[in-house]
This record gives sequence, C-alpha cells and structure tokens, in this order.
Amino acid sequence: MRGKDWEPWQPGRRLPLPGLPRVIAHRGASAAAPENTLAAFRLARERGARMVELDTRLTRDGVLVVIHDSTLDRTTDGHGRVIETDSDRLALLDAGSWFGPQFRGERVPTLAQALELLAGLDMAVNVELKADPGEERRTGAEAARLIERVWPADGPPVLVSSFAEEALAAVRREVPELPRGLLRERAGPDWRVAMERLACITLHLGSHHLDESILRELYREAVPVLVYTVNDPAEAKRVFELGVRAVFSDVPEAILPIAPPLPHAWS
Repeated sequence: MRGKDWEPWQPGRRLPLPGLPRVIAHRGASAAAPENTLAAFRLARERGARMVELDTRLTRDGVLVVIHDSTLDRTTDGHGRVIETDSDRLALLDAGSWFGPQFRGERVPTLAQALELLAGLDMAVNVELKADPGEERRTGAEAARLIERVWPADGPPVLVSSFAEEALAAVRREVPELPRGLLRERAGPDWRVAMERLACITLHLGSHHLDESILRELYREAVPVLVYTVNDPAEAKRVFELGVRAVFSDVPEAILPIAPPLPHAWS
C-alpha cells in the first residue's frame, strides 16, 4: 500500500487514512526491549501493536541503519559518530546488552533489514529520518529510494517523518507518492505553510509542549495530529479527547486498551 490511499492534508477535509492505528510503538516496544532493534519490533507485534516508529540515519559508507542517536555510545558497545562509522564495523556491535543481558548480541539493524521484518509481520511503519548537518537531502533521497525498492506494493502503509524539512523535501522529489509527516516539538506559527509546502499528510507533535487551543485549531482544520511520546493511559485519554489521531508509546500494550475507536469523521 505504502499509504497509496492517503492524500496530503487539505484544510477542513478529514481523510480516513486507512491502516493508521491509534497507537504506534515508539522505537518498537522500547520499554521492554532495546529500542530500534528487531527484538523490539517483534515484541511490539506480540503485544498487539500494528505499527512501529523507528529512526534511521546514514553510516560513513552510505548505508541507512536503524538508530536514534548521532553517536553509538548510548545504545551500543561502540563509540563515536554513526556518520563516521562504516556499516560493516557497526554490524558487529552489541545493541542489546545495555538494556539487559537477555538481549546480548542484538545488532543495529539496517533499514532494509528492519523493513523486511516489519513487512513480514504485516506491520505499518513510521520511518523517522535523522540526519547530521549537511546530510539532510542525501538521507531523504536514500531512504525514499530504499523504501520504494523493498517495501511490498500491497503492504501496510509507510509514513516518512522528520524534523529536517530538507529531508522531507528530498523524499517528495524522489518518490512523491510516499506519505510524509512533519515532525516538530510545537506546531509553530508556520505549521500550515510547512505542511502545504511539503505536501505532508500528518503533523507530529511532542507531548510536553501541547497547547490545547492549538490542538483544537488543528482538529478544526482536519489535521491528523500524531503525538509523541505518551506512556500514561490517562494522558493518552486526554489527548485523544482533544482530537489527536494517534499517539506514539514505549508501552503500546498499556495504551491500546484505552484507545477509543476512531470518530466517524476519521473512519
């Protein structure tokens, strides 16, 4: 599918976005397994999630790998910057022991490996583009080409998001039909201009900076808002009541039971 039934946001037009669930597993089931690993993605599926969010960035030799930070230190036994590390060296690192001994030997997957697993699990995916300064365009273009090449045409939706607008613009140039989400901490006064310029489908906002008046405005304008990262069921209930379309969570199994059905306008 690749979100082929999804259309860019248009003011006041509330689109159903088939295949976009209410709860998205943030970096996989990242409260119970090492984030951004194949183990975390499998566990998210076991716990009921139908979509995961993951982060990707380039290595020195131009391979897209699944890791959040610009450095290796926090989530692997390696050191240094990802963009200064070749993929063959990175593939040898342990990305699980920092979380728990039962995950010893878990690796940093390539984006291709992660997409292959998720397609096999019939899971939708939000690929967040991380890019070092100066690498925004290359990251967006490489990710778009890879997704176009490896993701099944009849698979569940793929959504590409980023804080880096240049990366999203590169995705649009490379594979225009690939759905895009604008990622910000706050909506900002220029959210409308940016959404229209990049032909985005969704707007992703941080949970710590939510303004109820802005959320109500976005709902009136029929913007599908996705909020990160919501781990408290009471907070999830609150933001759903404010018209939020979906939430990202480290504990999807805690949020899924309280996620309300989509209102008729979204379904």
